[in-house]
Amino acid sequence: MRLGATLAHLSDAPPHPVVPWARRLAGAGFAHLWAPEIIGRGRLVPDPFVALAAAAGATDGVGLATGTVQVPLHHPAELAHRMLSLQAVCGDRLALGISPGSTRDDYATLDRDHRTRFRTFDENAARLRDLLEHGHDDHARLADPPAARPPLLLGSWGANVEKAARRFDGWLASGYRTTPAEMIEALGRYRAAGGRRAVAYALPVPAGTDLGRLGETLHRYADAGFDDAVVVIEPDGPDPERVRALLA
Repeated sequence: MRLGATLAHLSDAPPHPVVPWARRLAGAGFAHLWAPEIIGRGRLVPDPFVALAAAAGATDGVGLATGTVQVPLHHPAELAHRMLSLQAVCGDRLALGISPGSTRDDYATLDRDHRTRFRTFDENAARLRDLLEHGHDDHARLADPPAARPPLLLGSWGANVEKAARRFDGWLASGYRTTPAEMIEALGRYRAAGGRRAVAYALPVPAGTDLGRLGETLHRYADAGFDDAVVVIEPDGPDPERVRALLA
């Protein structure tokens, strides 16, 4: 199982400085770096497209991914343009984690309807996929057809676990407020539906983390069959080098 880390954290502390943090994570041996889209919650979480573009210029070889972009917050053509632009910077290092989102504050900040987010996601994600594959559709001409579309990974729960298996290139299973038992049960459903890449995402690593217990959890996910795990290391959390060594 590969181990990744997020460029952002979710505490009330100031953001990680993106470029030094990306270099440190890459130097510690993390396989991929992830950036979430979080807006309107009273603290700055850097825009994922800006953060990943900066990380791309500061690192070599390490994977880069959004985790996740909340599709209903955007016009699909505008979002496709930003993603194609990021692909031009990151190349084949890029993967795109997308989701309907869940937090009302993000929707209220941008005057979007939280109640209809699942329907809006399905509609916008279909058009987004076409634009990423072809560079254009009947209403927008954004680019020449790309050589390849970045993998699209769905971050969601419930019935969307099976949707991730059938319609997407992978699944992001958020472990921020979910138990390992719940994660592993859902992984079984995902695999039964034919799912490919499975990522145990956003595993919190705050101050005082018991690294022995975290290591046991990571190995439990690996034994269950997750392809990747992604940790969120808080500014006062353990050194990333010690976290990475848990799966050495």
